[in-house]
Amino acid sequence: MSLTAHMRVLRPHPQIRAFYDGRVEGHRFAPGPNWVDEGALSLGIASYAILSGDAAVIYDTHVSLDHAAFIRRALEAEGVRRFTVVLSHGHLDHVAGTGVFAGSDIIANARTHAHLLRERADIEAGTRPPAIRPLHLPTRTFDGTMRLRLGDLDLQLITLNIHSDDATVIWWPQARILLAGDTVEDSVTYVGAPEDFAQHLADLDRMAALGAAHILPNHGAAEVIAAGGYGAGLIPATQGYIRWLMSLPTRPEQAAEPLAQVIAADLARGDLTWFAPYEAVHAQNVARTLAQLGRGGGDGLPRA
Repeated sequence: MSLTAHMRVLRPHPQIRAFYDGRVEGHRFAPGPNWVDEGALSLGIASYAILSGDAAVIYDTHVSLDHAAFIRRALEAEGVRRFTVVLSHGHLDHVAGTGVFAGSDIIANARTHAHLLRERADIEAGTRPPAIRPLHLPTRTFDGTMRLRLGDLDLQLITLNIHSDDATVIWWPQARILLAGDTVEDSVTYVGAPEDFAQHLADLDRMAALGAAHILPNHGAAEVIAAGGYGAGLIPATQGYIRWLMSLPTRPEQAAEPLAQVIAADLARGDLTWFAPYEAVHAQNVARTLAQLGRGGGDGLPRA
């Protein structure tokens, strides 16, 4: 079976394509342990393209060269001839297809570039399989914010510390659309650094202040993305979950609460949807939070 047999092309906006794979019961990328199945396809993953005339901005290059080639062919069939890649952050499921866009600008914030440069040898060697070979590094970097012109569209790239310390989101103010990478997920955020919780909350406030009407995360429900994306409530739902995690060191009895109970109010409001595989993500978040913050308190601040 083709590696891209389950790819779906969704259209959350007339000028946006979402290239979605995963959440297919019984389907695996590879039989043994691998990061494609464990952190990407099991949860569902989308890469995006914003189109204007014969040009497109590609937001992440998906989980393999085959997936990236699928994206390129699909866009070329729509008349796209000029590509600019923007990387949401340096995690493998977002950068694996960069080789398909060799010769195009690949933009990332400076921290993402530093992470990929440091880890390039291990990534290409497949120290954590599968290997990404070749891994093309960003050709342009920025700090803080960057304006990106796409035809008649004015896009803004914004650096944040949420999920990872090198997140870049794309804000399209005229359409009030936020391409959010992994800064928010449905059903819950994936926690990498509990010691940065306070910064996560502050940067989620920055995201909320943009006033997005449509939020398009990389990990979410295909049907919600296809219908135009998530509403603004996805951001406070993420903040509420982070605050719940932050409270664990002083209320450890909460750790046994099932995820459905923790996010019950957000599910009832429709800000989140239920996807059972996130129970494993939640268990990992709880364990990581207690291991990190339990040593020094529950306020999410770094400890010596």
